[in-house]
Amino acid sequence: MNKAIESSGIWKNFGDTQALKDISFDVNEGEIFGFIGPDGAGKTTLFRIITTLLLPDRGSMTILGLDSTKGFRKLRENIGYMPGRFSLYLDLTVEENLNFYASVFGTKVEENYELIRDIYSHIEPFKKRLAGKLSGGMKQKLALSCALIHRPRLLILDEPTTGVDAVSRTEFWEMLRKLRQYNITIVVSTPYMDEAMRCDRVALIQTGQIMTIDKPQNIRDGFSRKLFSAKTGNRYRLLIALREYPGTLSVYPFGDSIHVTFSEEKPGKALFEFLSGHGINDAVINETEAGIEDRFLELMGKEETSKL
Repeated sequence: MNKAIESSGIWKNFGDTQALKDISFDVNEGEIFGFIGPDGAGKTTLFRIITTLLLPDRGSMTILGLDSTKGFRKLRENIGYMPGRFSLYLDLTVEENLNFYASVFGTKVEENYELIRDIYSHIEPFKKRLAGKLSGGMKQKLALSCALIHRPRLLILDEPTTGVDAVSRTEFWEMLRKLRQYNITIVVSTPYMDEAMRCDRVALIQTGQIMTIDKPQNIRDGFSRKLFSAKTGNRYRLLIALREYPGTLSVYPFGDSIHVTFSEEKPGKALFEFLSGHGINDAVINETEAGIEDRFLELMGKEETSKL
């Protein structure tokens, strides 16, 4: 299978701050590849290097068969980039923004309208509206349309669903899936762990380092211990008590429950007696399936332990 991106040992510092450390990965052509990690993990810095807007301090990267530094002019013709912050012209209308970006790449909206039809049709009724007056979801669709209007081979999306409602997030990912028919390779970053399951493969990234790369389900299956979900009427008190329990290995809030692992195979009488001694008599603890978030936190814990 041909590679759209091949990265080897990429490092990037900003003064004394290390943004990226020995980043190596590859992306197959036609793949939806996700970078999953919190704010400050290095996703935007890496994407700026991929889009030839930033030079790495060390390492090499081949994109669409070209060296990212020597072939940057040709690459920019074949890359569509949607940055995390809305960066279109607020004082231009929807239609004017789209026409402008088409002209920058030497094309016309009519030539590639088929590619953006499913996306642009949601906002076309508002094509005379200023971009600055659009809702978050509509801005998102306009930005994606502008990133696609020159029919790029590689689409880079930096946290495209941040700040939009759940319905718009779902619609956006459905649109990305439909782009497969045009053989566009998509690299996307997100802080939302649930979106990782929509990618073909994902890289978990934290503090400028890639912790693991695999298919989403394989990452979930890689959780090393039995995971339990704990609930009670006073979640905070339960959280503190579980942190103090000698048999606890890891514990963290998760939605309306608490996810916890123990040194023992299954929590027994000793745990419930311990909780009772802390005034907790209504705790319900059941085994649960690990998610991407759980595996991410487990890998983070191992990384921190290795530094000690």
